[in-house]
Amino acid sequence: MIRTLIVDDSATQRQLLRQVLADEPEFKVVGEAADGLEAVEMCLSLEPDLVTMDIQMPRMNGYEAIQRIMSESPRPIVVLTSSMSDRELGISFKALEHGALMVLGKPTNLSGPAGELQRLRDQLKAMAGVRVVGRRRDPNRPRSASPPRAPIATARPRSPVGLICLGASTGGPPALQTILRGLDPEKTPPIAVVQHINPGFVQSLASWLGDTTGFQVKPATAGERLLPGKVLLAPEGKHLVVARAGRADLMAGAAVNGHCPSVTALFRSAATAYGQAAVGVLLTGMGRDGAQGLYEMRQSGARTIAQDKQSSVVWGMPGEAVALGAAADVLPLSSVAPRLRALCTLGKSAFRNKD
Repeated sequence: MIRTLIVDDSATQRQLLRQVLADEPEFKVVGEAADGLEAVEMCLSLEPDLVTMDIQMPRMNGYEAIQRIMSESPRPIVVLTSSMSDRELGISFKALEHGALMVLGKPTNLSGPAGELQRLRDQLKAMAGVRVVGRRRDPNRPRSASPPRAPIATARPRSPVGLICLGASTGGPPALQTILRGLDPEKTPPIAVVQHINPGFVQSLASWLGDTTGFQVKPATAGERLLPGKVLLAPEGKHLVVARAGRADLMAGAAVNGHCPSVTALFRSAATAYGQAAVGVLLTGMGRDGAQGLYEMRQSGARTIAQDKQSSVVWGMPGEAVALGAAADVLPLSSVAPRLRALCTLGKSAFRNKD
């Protein structure tokens, strides 16, 4: 039984979500809060397994409530938003900096597509099982702040780094932000990213990452050039792949490892097009997408990194990669950017494709 606390200042929205969850016997709504202050108090008294959180509320907004909950009684929190402007501006993604696991769209009515409502229930169910730890951090730290430096390998790479590929799912957006904040856009080769995310949120993720890291971040378009200091995100419903000509391409097709876009599809194309000149990084996420692709990158001579279990929100994808022997390095999140900096500076970064 997933004991759930619904937090929203709209009684109508709370009732709607309660009805949506009532169709799944595994959920039990144990409380409803109309603002962040009530949410903090109810988390302490009711100890729910899952919290759905609104952002714009009186007395205490969702950001502050998330920060308080994750400090005082940490538990899985999923932000629900109905504002398209929030998505476009990336506002809701700020909640991830405070400790929320995911941002999802609010259900609008019970007569909507049954598949969408079931997908929401499935995602909430999955988030309820995520292990979370308390967080005490300043979400307003300067953009230039870098993660702590960690010991890094000093072996000279066999060829200059021409491309960095990042793959992530659950817990991925703040992990991507941490890595990009630790890199210099002027000294970093092109970056291609596949982040599993709900439809309608790719542009807002790009805006949020661009606003908080100093990189130019955008959804990829077919034929777009891969340029230093530029981060291309896989768009909705298409695989992001890279080509020998130093360009991105988009492919419609069947899901790979249950996902489209797929991390494995990106990694596999990088193995073919860039070989030793590529770096693959598989970050936190549920499932196994990316593990086989990272293995193929390692087989091609690319440098490969998996996030370690302790720093992952969910050690599904990177754990599968480690089990396959796909990761040359298994690193805490704080060490990923320093390792990438080292790999990019030991040899002159360049667009060097595998012939």
